[in-house]
Amino acid sequence: MVRPISARLAQAVRPRRLPPSTPRVRQQQRFASSTPNTEELQKKAQDTLASVQKGLGQAFEVGKKFLGPVGEKAGNLLGAYREPLQYNFAVFREVLKQVYVAERLQPPPLSAFSSVYSSLWSRATNLQYWRDLVRSGDLTKVGIYAVEAYGIFKIGEIVGRRSLVGYNIQ
Repeated sequence: MVRPISARLAQAVRPRRLPPSTPRVRQQQRFASSTPNTEELQKKAQDTLASVQKGLGQAFEVGKKFLGPVGEKAGNLLGAYREPLQYNFAVFREVLKQVYVAERLQPPPLSAFSSVYSSLWSRATNLQYWRDLVRSGDLTKVGIYAVEAYGIFKIGEIVGRRSLVGYNIQ
């Protein structure tokens, strides 16, 4: 006879009894929250929160000054949400730090930039390179890449000027 699942689960969850000859001695368990490191971690969290609150307070003040009365109204509209926003920003910053360390993110060394630009310059000045591009048909690819780069540059100019043609002079 197969017992139903509920009976098997109840038996698995039921605490096991010790034989009567064994004395019952209860040992105190230590959980992670009661480790001596807790005070240090709490102090570090409080210091981090205080520094973030200070930084965000300054950021809000700069935002108010930069945006004028609109920024001040936006800062006042946050009201009670200001502190949770500061806390969430602090948590986000700490997570980003951990990702940065874990993924070993770092900017490329200066030697990488110099090697890339030197290879580009040597190819641009080499006549044989251009002949090989024409023979293989890759000249069209290079031309398309050049047009894309020029287009991105022009879009950046338009955004920077905040006008499609010329500068707005008032």
